[in-house]
Amino acid sequence: MLACRSLLLTWVMLATGVRSHSWRPCTDLLPLDLLARALPHPGQAPPPQLQMVQSKGSRGLRFVGTVATALSFPASQIFSNCDYFPAEFSLVATIKIPRLRQKRNEYIFSVVDEESDSLLLGLLVSETRLHFLTTPPGVGGLSRLTFKDVRLDDNCWHTVVLAVTGPYATLTVDCGLPLELQQVQSFPSALSTRGSRFFIGSRRRLRGRFTGLLRQLVLLPGSDATPRLCATSDPNLAELSVPQVLKSSPLQAEHRGPVYPYEAEARVTLGNPPPCSGPEQGQLWFNAPRKGLFICDGLTWRTLLQSQERLDYVEDYQDLYTSSETFDVEVFSIPSEGLFMAAANRDSRPGSGLYKWRNGSFQLYQNVSTQEARAWKHFTIGDQIFLVVANSREAEPELSVIYRWNRRRRRFLRHQTLETHSALDWEAFHIHNHSFLVVANHRRDSNHNIHSVIYRWNTDTKLFEVNQTLSTSGAYDWEFFSVGPYHFLVVANTFDGQTTTISSTVYVWLDGCFQTFQSIPTVGATDWETFQIDGRFFLAVANSQKVSNHGPDLYSINSTVYELNRLTQTFIRFQDILTHSAVDWEFFTIGEEKFLVVANSHDGSSYTLNSVVYRWQGYEGFVPVHSLPTFGCRDWEYFSTDEGSFLVYSSATSRLSKVFKLRTY
Repeated sequence: MLACRSLLLTWVMLATGVRSHSWRPCTDLLPLDLLARALPHPGQAPPPQLQMVQSKGSRGLRFVGTVATALSFPASQIFSNCDYFPAEFSLVATIKIPRLRQKRNEYIFSVVDEESDSLLLGLLVSETRLHFLTTPPGVGGLSRLTFKDVRLDDNCWHTVVLAVTGPYATLTVDCGLPLELQQVQSFPSALSTRGSRFFIGSRRRLRGRFTGLLRQLVLLPGSDATPRLCATSDPNLAELSVPQVLKSSPLQAEHRGPVYPYEAEARVTLGNPPPCSGPEQGQLWFNAPRKGLFICDGLTWRTLLQSQERLDYVEDYQDLYTSSETFDVEVFSIPSEGLFMAAANRDSRPGSGLYKWRNGSFQLYQNVSTQEARAWKHFTIGDQIFLVVANSREAEPELSVIYRWNRRRRRFLRHQTLETHSALDWEAFHIHNHSFLVVANHRRDSNHNIHSVIYRWNTDTKLFEVNQTLSTSGAYDWEFFSVGPYHFLVVANTFDGQTTTISSTVYVWLDGCFQTFQSIPTVGATDWETFQIDGRFFLAVANSQKVSNHGPDLYSINSTVYELNRLTQTFIRFQDILTHSAVDWEFFTIGEEKFLVVANSHDGSSYTLNSVVYRWQGYEGFVPVHSLPTFGCRDWEYFSTDEGSFLVYSSATSRLSKVFKLRTY
C-alpha cells in the first residue's frame, strides 16, 4: 500500500542505461530535435508551408504547402561521425490528428534517398494503427512494423514514444502501458543514411502528407526515452524537446525568429450545454440567458466570463409521475437532439422511462425494457452514445443490458447483455484511450461477499469483455476519479452478511490493473461523490444504516467528507454530517458557490424527510442552507438548461419524482 501511495507525487523511474554497442555512435547520444532542425533560423523568412495553430492550450505546426516546399534537412546534419542510423533509439512525437479516412496513411516523418527517391525509414499513422517502415540493406524489400488498436485520430494531443532495441520495438502512448512487438529480424545495425534527407510531415510527396498538428519530433539514440519523458502531470503533452517557437507566445516568437501564420482553434456553441469531453477541449459555449462564456477543459465547462450568480431559494418546478417507483435518474445530453433523463423504474412492465426536455419540462420519450432497474449510466465511446442499466431482478441468468443510440431511428436499441448479480450501479471511464465499465454486484442469493467485474471495450468486436474482478461486500456504488496522471476507483461496500460496519476500498490503476490503495471505514455505504474545490480533492460517502447482530438498527448516523492529504498520500476525515439513511450525494456549483445535496431516505419510522442542501464555506466546511421536503428520496441529479439550473430527485417509495428550480440573483 505504501508503494501505491508513493506514486501520487512521483513516478516510478525505471533504471535504464545505454547498452554497449559494437559500432561507433554516428551522433551524440543526446536528444536530437528533428522538428527544430527543419525550421528556419532566426532572421530567416518563415517557410510558406507551415502554419502555427494553438489548440486546446498548446501550439503545433500544420503543413499547408506543396511538394516543392516540403520541410526537410540533410541527414548529414545530425550523423556527423558516420552515415549509419543508430541501431538502438527512441522516436518521440507529440501530435494532434483529426479523424482519418479509412485506408489513409500519413507520414509523421521519413528518411528518403535523394538520388533514387527510395524510402529508408518512415513513421506513419492511420485510422487505428501506427506503422514503422524500414528498408534493411541488402534485403531489397520494405519491412513494416505495425502497432494495432492505437487510436490517435481523436482530435486530442498525444505523445508517442517508439523505442527500438534489437528485434524488439515498444510503443508507449501518453505514458500509458507499453505495447511490445518482436520483429522477425533485428533493426539493421548498418542502415546507411548517406545522400538522404529527413522529411518532416511527408515522404517528399503530396500523397500521405501529415494533416494534423505536430508539436514535437525527437530522435534519442541509444536508449528508451520513456523514463525521461514521463515524470509529468500531463502525459499527453510530455516534453523531451519542443522547438522554442512553439513555447513562446506569437508576440514573443516575433522577436526570436520567423513569424508564422497563426490561428487558434475555437468554436462557440449557443443553446443548451453541449458535451464536454476530450475532443471538445478548448471549445467555447455561450449561455445567452445567463450571460456566460464557458470553456471546456476536457471534463467540464469552466467559467470564462459570467455575471456571477448566487443561489437565492429553491422552488417546486415539476411533478414527474413515472410508471413505478424510481431508484435512480441519469441526466445527459445527445448532440443535435437535446437533454434527456433516464429513470430506473422498479416494475418490469412497461420498464423504465426515457424522458426528453421539451418546452421547459421533462416529457416521456421512450420506454426501455428493464428488470427491476436500479441505476442507469450514460457514456460515450468515440462518437457512439450508450446507456447501461443495472437490472436487479433475481432470475437465471441475471442480465444487465447496454443500449446504443441509433441515429437513424433516434432511439436507444439493445447492444449487449452482461451477466450480473443483483446489480445496483454501473460506472464508465476511460484510461489511456481504452474504455471500461465496472458493475456493482450486490449479492448472489444470500451471499454478499462476491466479485464485482470490470469490463473493457474490444475495438474489434465492438463489445465489452471481462478485464478484472474485484472482491466486494454488498457493493452498492462505484466512483471513478483521477488525480493528476493517476486513476482511481472507489467502491461503496454496504453489507458483508453480518454487519454494515465494514471498510470500503479505494483502488489505484497500476501496471494495467486496479490495486488496493486505501481502505476507509464506512457504515452501510451506498454512494461516493468526488469533487474538487480550489485544487483540493474530496470524497463524500453516504452512510445509510448501522446494522449488526447486537443492538437496534440505526438510520440517523454520520456521513463523512474525506480530503486527500498530499503529505500522507491518503484520504483523511474532513467533516462529519448527520444524515438519515443517506443514499446519495450530488455536488454542483452555482456561479462561484459550491454545494452538496444529500438524499435522506429514512429515519427509522418515516420516509417523509427533509433532504438538505449544504454550501461550501471554506474553513467551516459545508453548512446547511436549504431543507427540501422529500418522500423516499433515492437520488439527486443537477442539470442546467436555457431556462436555468435545476435539481431532480427520484423516489424509491412513490411514483412521484420532482424537479426543483434553483432561483438565483
